[in-house]
Amino acid sequence: QVRDRLKQQVVEMKERFPGFRPGLAILQVGNRDDSNLYINMKLKAAAEIGISANHIKLPNTATEADVLKCIASLNADPAVHGFIVQLPLDSDKPINTEKITNAVAPEKDVDGLSSINAGKLSRGDLGDCFIPCTPKGCMELIRQTGVQVTGKRAVVIGRSKIVGAPMHDLLLWNNATVTTCHSKTSTLAEEVGKADILVVAAGKAEMVKGEWIKPGAIVIDCGINHVPDSTKASGKRVVGDVAYNTAKEKASYITPVPGGVGPMTVAMLMQSTVESAQRFLEKFQPGKWAVQYNQLNLKMPVPSDIEISQSCVPKPIEQVASEVGLLPDEVEPYGQTKAKVQLSALNRLKNQPDGKYVVVTGITPTPLGEGKSTTTVGLVQALGAHLHQNVFACVRQPSQGPTFGIKGGAAGGGYCQVVPMEEFNLHLTGDIHAITAANNLVAAAIDARMFHELTQSDQALYNRLVPSVNGVRKFSDIQIRRLQKLGINKTDPTALTKEEINAFVRLDIDPGTITWQRVLDTNDRFLRKITIGQSPTEKGFSRTAQFDITVSSEIMAVLALADGLDDMKKRFGRMVVASSKKGQPVTADDLGVTGALAVLMKDAIKPNLMQTLEGTPVFVHAGPFANIAHGNSSVLADKIALKLVGKDGFVVTEAGFGADIGMEKFFDIKCRYSGLRPHVVVLVATVRALKMHGGGPAVTAGVPLPKEYTEENLQLLANGCSNLNKQIQNARLFGVPVVVAVNAFKTDTKAELALVVQKAKEAGAFDAVECTHWAEGGKGALALARAVQRASQAPSNFRFLYNTELPVVDKIRLIAQQVYGARDVELLPEAQEKVAIYTKQGFGNLPICMAKTHLSLSHDPEQKGAPTGFVLPIRDIRASVGAGFLYPLVGTMSTMPGLPTRPCFYDIDLDPVSGGVNGLF
Repeated sequence: QVRDRLKQQVVEMKERFPGFRPGLAILQVGNRDDSNLYINMKLKAAAEIGISANHIKLPNTATEADVLKCIASLNADPAVHGFIVQLPLDSDKPINTEKITNAVAPEKDVDGLSSINAGKLSRGDLGDCFIPCTPKGCMELIRQTGVQVTGKRAVVIGRSKIVGAPMHDLLLWNNATVTTCHSKTSTLAEEVGKADILVVAAGKAEMVKGEWIKPGAIVIDCGINHVPDSTKASGKRVVGDVAYNTAKEKASYITPVPGGVGPMTVAMLMQSTVESAQRFLEKFQPGKWAVQYNQLNLKMPVPSDIEISQSCVPKPIEQVASEVGLLPDEVEPYGQTKAKVQLSALNRLKNQPDGKYVVVTGITPTPLGEGKSTTTVGLVQALGAHLHQNVFACVRQPSQGPTFGIKGGAAGGGYCQVVPMEEFNLHLTGDIHAITAANNLVAAAIDARMFHELTQSDQALYNRLVPSVNGVRKFSDIQIRRLQKLGINKTDPTALTKEEINAFVRLDIDPGTITWQRVLDTNDRFLRKITIGQSPTEKGFSRTAQFDITVSSEIMAVLALADGLDDMKKRFGRMVVASSKKGQPVTADDLGVTGALAVLMKDAIKPNLMQTLEGTPVFVHAGPFANIAHGNSSVLADKIALKLVGKDGFVVTEAGFGADIGMEKFFDIKCRYSGLRPHVVVLVATVRALKMHGGGPAVTAGVPLPKEYTEENLQLLANGCSNLNKQIQNARLFGVPVVVAVNAFKTDTKAELALVVQKAKEAGAFDAVECTHWAEGGKGALALARAVQRASQAPSNFRFLYNTELPVVDKIRLIAQQVYGARDVELLPEAQEKVAIYTKQGFGNLPICMAKTHLSLSHDPEQKGAPTGFVLPIRDIRASVGAGFLYPLVGTMSTMPGLPTRPCFYDIDLDPVSGGVNGLF
C-alpha cells in the first residue's frame, strides 16, 4: 500500500515538474554481504516507485576524510533529496560513526540519524524532522491496526539510537504512556505484561516469552537473530526477539520475522525520500536557483567605482557556487571572493538543456567606450535580482596593462560592477601570468633551438635530444609525433638513418619568418622593438625581436576557444611559430614544448567565478585582444554557464569593441568552434558616440567634452544614427534579433534619448530601450531585461557570414563589403604572399579574424558614421593556427600599448588604515 501510494505521488511530481525525479543516494563503505543485501532491497524498491537511486561504494581502505568528502558532495547536490550512510562502516581505518552520521545535511538525512533530527524528534517537532525508518515503519504498522495510540500503555525494549530511543519518543509524542526497558531491567516480564503496545528491539533471540504478553496486545518485533536449526540447509534459521509461536496466541496483532518490520523499514526510507523531494519542491522549483541578492544603497551623485565596490559586502564565493548548483568538489576557492570551477561540472551537466545565449556588443565607440561591460552587468542584475531569472554573466579578464595605463579597470562601472573590482582588475587567479610564462617558454625554446642547431652537429644534437639513460635510449611521446609528421615510422632510436636523424633534429628555422614574440602584461612602448642575443655567451647570434602585451598572445586565444584540456593541448601543438628555410611550418609540437604548455595552463583553463554588486554570478575567463584575436571570453565559461542556468535561464556575454569587430568574430569564430547558437544581440549605443558619428568634434580621453556633447543637438544626433543603422544591419546579417540598449548619460536630454530609440526601431531593431543602470543598478536595466526576454522567444535563424571553404581573399572581401561597407579590398604584396603560403601550408580553410581599428567601420579611424565606397587595404596576413584563424592586418597597429603622460597608476595606492586598495581603476 505504501509503495503504491508513493508511486502515485512521484507520478504527480513528474506531471507538475517535467523531468523531475526524487533522488536517493546510498553511501556504502566496504563490501559486507549483509549490507549488499539491504542495499539491493532499497535500490529495487526505489526503482519500483520511480525514485532515482544512486549507490556510491567506497573501498574498505576509505578514511574518515574520504567519507566526509563524499558526504559534502552529496549534501550540495541538488539532485539528491535524501541519502543514507549504510551502517556499519566496513573500513580498515578508524572512522567515527557519530561524526559521519552528523555530517549528513539534516534536510537530506532520511535515515533520521543525525543529532539535529534526533533532537527535533525528542522535542516533539515531528513535522520538521526525519524519523529513523524502523520506528517510522513500526508506527505505520500500529496505525494499520486501527487501534488508537492515545492513552495506551506502551513498552519499548531496547534503547539504541536507531530503534529504541526514537521509538520511545515517537510513541510519547503520539500520546502513549511509554516505558523503556533494557537488559538491566529487573522486572522485564512484569513490565511487558502491562503493555498494550510492545515494541521489541533488543537483539536477543526469543527473549520475550509468549506468557509475558498481555492478552490482546499489539506486538512489533524488530529483532533479527540466527539460531541453530538442523532442518535448514544453512544449519540455522532467522527468529525475532519475541517467541513468535507462543506470543501469537495472546497478541491481537504481531509482526513475523522475517517479513514484518524489515519491508516496512525500506518502505519508510522511500517515503522519507519522497517527503524530502516534496519539501524541496515547496522551497525551490527544479532548476530555479535560490539566490540571496544584495540590496543596493543608491547614492546621488554616484560615488566613484571603487567606493561603490568597497561599500559592498560580497557573499562568500562558496555560497555563490552553491546557489547556482555547483558541487563543493567542483569549486576551488581563491580566498573569499573568487574561485576556479572544475571542468568536471560540464561533464556532470552534459545532459542538461542549455539556456538562452545573449551577446552584448556596441556601435562604433568613442575612445572613452560606451558601456558594454556596464550594460552586461546591469542586464544580468536586472534579470537576476529583479526578475528572478537564472542568469550568468560571462566576461573577459582585463589586462593589467590598460588598468595601469589609460583605460583603467574593466569591471563595469557605477552600480553595475563585478566585485571586488580590485581583485577583478589585478591578478585575479593568475591566469594571465600563466599565459605570460607559457608564451615566453615557447619564445625561449625557439631561440635556444636555433642556437643549438647552429653550434652542434647532427649526432651531437641527437645524443642530447634522445639521451641514453642507464644505457637505454627512448623517444618521448612528443618526439614520436614529430617522427610520424616526418613520415618516419620507427620507435627504436638506434634504427634511424643519418638522413632521418638530420630531418629529426633540424627544425632549420628561418629567423625572418618568426612570428612568435615575447609578452608582458604591462604597457611598455620601449619593448616594441628590441635586439636579443647580445651577450657574449650567445656567440653573436642576435636578432631583432619585440614584446607584445600578454593578452595578444595566441595562447590567450587558444584558452578562449578550447573546449577542454585535451583540445587546448592539441591547439598548443598546432601553433605555428615560424617557417623552416624550406617553407614548412614549425610548430610548438616540433619544439617539443606542448606538454609543458599544458602543465603551465592546467589551472588557467578553469573558469573563474565571481559576483556582481547585486549578487548575481559571473564567470571571468580569458581576455583575448579584440583586433588580432577574437575579443571574447572563453567557450568553456559559456558552456558551463548555459548548463547551470537551465533551459529558461540566460547567459549574457560580451564581445569586444564594436559590432563590426567583436560581434562578427563572436559569430564567425567563437560560435563556429563552440557549436553554440545565440538568441539575442544587445547593441549598446550612446548619444555621445552617435553625435561624434554625426560630425561632432573629436572625443579625447582626459579632455573635457565639447559643448556639442553636453547640449541638446538633435540634428547632429540624427546624422550620427547612420552608424547605429549599419550596426543593427550587421547583427541582422546573422539572423539574430537585435535589442538596442541606449545607455543614458546625465547630459542626455529626453528628446535625444527618444530619437535614438525611434531611429533604432526604424532600422529594424526588435526593440530599443533607454537604460539608466550605471546610476540605478539592475533596476535601471529592467526595460532592457524584459525586451531581451521577449526577443529570446522570437525566431532566431542564426547563420554564418561565410563558408570557411571559400578562398582566403573571398572571405576577407565578404567581411569588408557586408560588415564594413567597403567597395572592395586591396591586398598589398606581403599579404598576397602570405595568402599563397598559408594556402599551400593547408591553412586556407581557417576562419578570418580581421585586425583593424575599432574607431571606425573603415580602416581609417577618422572616418565616422557609416562610410561606403572605400577600398580596404590589407597590409599583411598572419596565422594563429592553434587558435584556429588567420588575421589580416588592416593598417598599422601596435600589440604593445604605451603609457600616457598621466597613467592611471597615479591614482592607485594602498589605504594606510585598512591596507586595502585606494584608487580610480
